[in-house]
Amino acid sequence: MELSCGVGGRSGGKRQAASTAPPPSGGPPSSAVPGLLMDGESPGGGVGGEEYESLPTSASLSTHMTAGAVAGILEHTVMYPVDSVKTRMQSLQPDPKAQYRSVFEALKKMIHTEGFWRPLRGINVTVVGAGPAHALYFACYENMKRTLSDIIQHGGNSHLANGVAGSMATLLHDGVMNPAEVVKQRMQMYNSPYKSVLECIRTVYKTEGSGAFYRSYTTQLTMNVPFQAIHFITYEVMQEQINPRRQYSPLTHIISGAVAGAVAAAATTPLDVCKTLLNTQENVVLSSVNVSGHLSGMANAFRTVYQLGGIAGYFKGVQARVIYQMPSTAISWSVYEFFKYILTKRELEKRTPC
Repeated sequence: MELSCGVGGRSGGKRQAASTAPPPSGGPPSSAVPGLLMDGESPGGGVGGEEYESLPTSASLSTHMTAGAVAGILEHTVMYPVDSVKTRMQSLQPDPKAQYRSVFEALKKMIHTEGFWRPLRGINVTVVGAGPAHALYFACYENMKRTLSDIIQHGGNSHLANGVAGSMATLLHDGVMNPAEVVKQRMQMYNSPYKSVLECIRTVYKTEGSGAFYRSYTTQLTMNVPFQAIHFITYEVMQEQINPRRQYSPLTHIISGAVAGAVAAAATTPLDVCKTLLNTQENVVLSSVNVSGHLSGMANAFRTVYQLGGIAGYFKGVQARVIYQMPSTAISWSVYEFFKYILTKRELEKRTPC
């Protein structure tokens, strides 16, 4: 009997061997699931031609953090121009020159009137924040999900555990990312007075104090905790439906991530509008509601949004937010699962001789 090395996966809470067995006909070894070939394997062996590796269940902490950091950076940078549009479209009282009907029109107008690189202003601070934030985020999620699932539903996959793990991971993520969000959104606004990220940081610190970088933290958590709970639960439910054996399947990770991002983004848009207001502290808005100094607190932000825009005000920029989140979460999950798979496979190959 021929032995082969493989990475274990989970299906219904039980480990599955990634090794293959020869078919009765004496042909090449294969599995019943189509997908990515292992080194040395030939296509056409199984149903659908190729075969996917099972996702690892015992990836190391460093693997989760490395894969998470890469996924986070790519997620935020690839879709950054759309994020800039979202920030502007959520403005409660935008400048007449910064009023847009669609994401495409906004990008076209920004490039034409403000320069080709304008939609990318602030991207450097996002990269600096996204790496460590997502490293902690995915590492915390994976470890808490596994621990809580074993407690709640021994050997299985608990949706409650997924939601709680995603919510707890958000606390770490936002603690690192919130200051970067404040700087990024101030750089993204129309007619931003800041010439560089460093100037923005120095000015905000000098005029508003260090607390300004966490003024929206509670609102961000109020938004991101339900966002991530919905996001992770939806992702896991989608995976159960289209990838029940939990194998490495790029297309299913992309589809599941996109659906999860769209559902979570649409549901939490009102909170995102309030967060943007607290981060940007728009002077025109504060003046129109007779606020002297700075607006703080989620309750004040909710009242201000309703006062100026009514119910519709809570959904300003929802189109841009969904368009941003769908590919962003698809990129994040597909890149994360890819690097987790590759890194774990490499670790096992070093430890296990074939």
